[in-house]
This record gives sequence, structure tokens and C-alpha cells, in this order.
Amino acid sequence: MAIIIIRTIIVYFSLLITMRLLGKRQLGEMELSEFVLAALIADLASLPLQDLGIPMINGLVPIIVLFCCELLIAGVCMRNIRLRAFFSGKPSMLVIRGKICQVEMHRNRFTADELMQELRNQGILDISSVQYAVLETDGKLNVVPFAAKCPATAEQLGINVSDEGYPFIVINNGRVLQGNLKHLGRDLNWLKGQLKQKGLSSPEQVFLMTADRNDHVYLAEREEKK
Repeated sequence: MAIIIIRTIIVYFSLLITMRLLGKRQLGEMELSEFVLAALIADLASLPLQDLGIPMINGLVPIIVLFCCELLIAGVCMRNIRLRAFFSGKPSMLVIRGKICQVEMHRNRFTADELMQELRNQGILDISSVQYAVLETDGKLNVVPFAAKCPATAEQLGINVSDEGYPFIVINNGRVLQGNLKHLGRDLNWLKGQLKQKGLSSPEQVFLMTADRNDHVYLAEREEKK
């Protein structure tokens, strides 16, 4: 039993480190080569766990080799447009100025029902209001409506609006985040003053506190455990 637990922990952390080194883009948007890599790694990682007679090194080496191949392919694709198009494909225009490109739909095996579903997911019911609908290489459909169909911005309406700023987490579950305080240009004395205004004496009493450069503060006190 101890051997199984140890082997499982080793495989788990090996996969965790490998996928983390691939970067956030691969975790959020999986291309074809990355999908193949994930499928192979999942299969290879299960072998040492299912058969204790297989040495751990026989399961880890193929994973490392696949990881190196993916890094090599990613590096080459960054420098070569043709290879990038070969491995990752090219975006396809499914709708151009309200007209469905049926050839591209057929080439990508994208049905009319799937197109309508994707448009509805983005709040669009009328295809004629779509200027461009682009099927990206990761399978996502990006829709660009005609300018007349886009929501008006404050700039277009001639309205002056104040910048709300970006809220940084200042206290997370009782712990002060010094780096975020620095981004805000604030210090601990400012934080103590904010807590005092709320009738609090210590960051440990706070579950979540956020603030922006305009001193807009949100604070949620920590609830007592029942």
C-alpha cells in the first residue's frame, strides 16, 4: 500500500510540474498538439499506477520526452508561420458581413445548429447583424457585430466618466498582501486607518478587503466559526 501511495504522489507532482511549465496559455486554450500531448500523458501516467511491476522511470521518461517535444514544437512555431499553420491550423471565417461561408463550415465540420448555438451563447439572434464570425484555432467562435449593432461607449456618447480603477486584494482571509498595498501606493498606516474606520483592530478580523487607487474599499468581516 505504501508503494502505491508513493508512486501516485510522484506521478501526480511530475504531471503537475510538467503542465505548469507548459504555461497558462496551454492550460486555457488547448491546440491540436497540446491535446495530443495531454491524451498521451494521461495514458502514460496511468501505467506505473496500474502495474507495480513497471519501474517508475519507464513511466516518467516518456512524459519528459513528450514535454520536451511540445516545447520544441512551440518554439519552432513561434518563429515559423508555415509550421505554425501546419501544427495549429488557421482561423476560419464562418460568417462574412452577414453571409454564411458554407465552404468553410463544411471544411471545419461545423453545422448550422452549432453556429446558431454559438451565436446565441454570445447574445446574438440575427445572423445578418454579424460582420465577422471567426472560428479560432482552439475551437472558439469569436463574433464581431456590425458597428451599428455594438453597444455605444461613453466616448461615443460624449459622456465623461471617472476611472473606477482596478480593485486589488489587500487582505485575504486575515493575511495582508504587502505587494498589492505597494501597487496601490499605500502602506500599513493607511490600512490601519481603514480598519479603524470599520471598527476593526486587526487584519485577522477581515475575510476579504479590496481597494483601488481612488480609495474605494470593500471589506467583508470574518465570520465566527460555529
